[in-house]
Amino acid sequence: MSYLRLEKAVMTNLQESLVREYLRTNRSGAYSSSTLVDCNTRKYHGLLVVPVPELDDENHVLLSSLDCTVIQHGAEFNLGLHKYQGNNFSPNGHKYIREFDATKVPTTTYRVGGVILQKEVIFQHYEDRILIRYTLVDAHSATTLRFRPFLAFRSVRQFTHENATASREYSEVENGIKTCMYAGYPDLYMQFSKKNEFIFQPDWYRGIEYPKEQERGYASNEDLYVPGYFEMPIKKGESIIFSGSTSAIKPSAMKKLFDNEVNDRVPRDNFYHCLVTAAHQFHRKEKNHDRYLLAGYPWFKCRARDTFIALPGLTLAIGEIDYFEKVMMTAARDLRAFMEEKPLSGKIYEMEQPDVPLWAVWAMQQYAKEVGRDKCFEMYGKLLHQIIKYILDGKHPNLRLDDNGLLYSNGKDKAVTWMNSTANGKPVVPRSGYIVEFNALWYNALKFCALMASEKGDVKGAEMIEKLAAKVKDSFVETFVNEYGYLLDYVDGTMMDWSVRPNMIFAVALDYSPLNQQQMKSVVDICTRELLTPKGLRSLSPKSGGYNPIYVGPQTQRDYAYHQGTAWPWLGGFYMEACLKLYKRSRLSFVERQMVGYEDEMDYHAIGTISELFDGNPPFHGRGAMSFAMNVAEILRTLKLMEKYSYQK
Repeated sequence: MSYLRLEKAVMTNLQESLVREYLRTNRSGAYSSSTLVDCNTRKYHGLLVVPVPELDDENHVLLSSLDCTVIQHGAEFNLGLHKYQGNNFSPNGHKYIREFDATKVPTTTYRVGGVILQKEVIFQHYEDRILIRYTLVDAHSATTLRFRPFLAFRSVRQFTHENATASREYSEVENGIKTCMYAGYPDLYMQFSKKNEFIFQPDWYRGIEYPKEQERGYASNEDLYVPGYFEMPIKKGESIIFSGSTSAIKPSAMKKLFDNEVNDRVPRDNFYHCLVTAAHQFHRKEKNHDRYLLAGYPWFKCRARDTFIALPGLTLAIGEIDYFEKVMMTAARDLRAFMEEKPLSGKIYEMEQPDVPLWAVWAMQQYAKEVGRDKCFEMYGKLLHQIIKYILDGKHPNLRLDDNGLLYSNGKDKAVTWMNSTANGKPVVPRSGYIVEFNALWYNALKFCALMASEKGDVKGAEMIEKLAAKVKDSFVETFVNEYGYLLDYVDGTMMDWSVRPNMIFAVALDYSPLNQQQMKSVVDICTRELLTPKGLRSLSPKSGGYNPIYVGPQTQRDYAYHQGTAWPWLGGFYMEACLKLYKRSRLSFVERQMVGYEDEMDYHAIGTISELFDGNPPFHGRGAMSFAMNVAEILRTLKLMEKYSYQK
């Protein structure tokens, strides 16, 4: 039985199928996404969604969807599905679905009377091209297929509506047409592997509605332009391939290209392979060969903190050391530029966040564990030295080294940590002063760099760093450890945040901890009792004031819930690392049970990947972005840690 296979009962029940989405990317920023029944429920959904750098830094929906109609004996059976205003669905093509299988590529099987039609969707790597193969598996009489494209030509953050500005012009190309609705956009090429007839029949389909946007308190309807339709006969056993792209293709090349792309895919036949495929979807290769990691889909860009946190899990944990090095080369270039007050490339956002250099050191530390410290020093020794010196010299605009050895950052007016939600221009969680994970990362960075310096013969440098690390250790314990056995979240003068939050887990999980064994166990115990869920650690304990675990409603309502009790799988990764660090093999079965909670997500929400966050209360519903890099990364890194500890005696 296939790992990612859904049967008719699920697919024809819209309450079940509309909450399940698929995501396919080209590893260069473009993607294709919809629900499993091809009914778009977000403004971010689309069959071909691509960056248009000539216009802005957003993705743009060119081809929203492609309706296929089966015609026999003059009777038409439209396999498409759209939601219109007033909770009306049309043309209800989902009722013909017999099964959906995404083990290799998303494959939908339809049955219309004696007709069995199979549809396979694939996104070409490194090209803005969606390919769809339709195969007539069975038919007892002459069959014709009709394809009606729905065009948007808009940013993913906007809507399009019927207007007189949109161009209706089109040009014939081999086995298809090309068209462009607005100036500044690339041409959209729609071609088939087989000769066909294009009937120009321009019209606007009005009032298409996106329920996910409704739920989030946004505008939710638009009009889509349909230039006409393509029509062609198809015989039993025959396959026809559609290409939607920003460039032309030879129809004769489509079959080989489609087969090659299928063969290049990792089968999603188990939990691990699903996560590997999901990891690859965050890749972004630029034309100059710079490599990035997107923070998530569908709306996230490349962010500095997310890059360094996700990088080890998305690369080293699956044996892709070369991609770690390629991404680090690009990210390190911008990090150096920031530290030297030079212009950045503009592709990595939020490099100014004060904990970014600390997470960069952590990422390099993971690299050292994979390839050895000698290789790490060879690759990144100068960068490590530059980061430590940069912090010691007080060069960062919002990271101050105090006499007690701790790092101070001002987050009162602008969010400076991963808990970055804002409301009315102010941080919802104004974490400021001595922030617990900043200083845990700082101690860890000092100890790691001292070891590297010592091994390379820099005795004086190693002694200086060790001396500072000892001061940090004493100050950390004095500042953050409280009498109730957990760590204060942040301390700013007389202001102490006593909320039970997950950020203290880093002080245990990191390789070098300023805490003693008993203190570490106490932190893990508190996290287990108050923060642990099947989907990671809650961002706030239910016993703390302001607990708000359900991430729903309009923007402001969601902002106040974002870090006030929601559960985050990436935090769960560090929690499980802390457990294994403290209890070794004896906690393996416990960690395995935690993995079940994530594997349950593989055929729900965005299939084969992990959502951005989850409600902190049962049933722990997935929310936010459909796929989040740090979550996928930390689950993969946990699986690698489990493998390591399973071999230890």
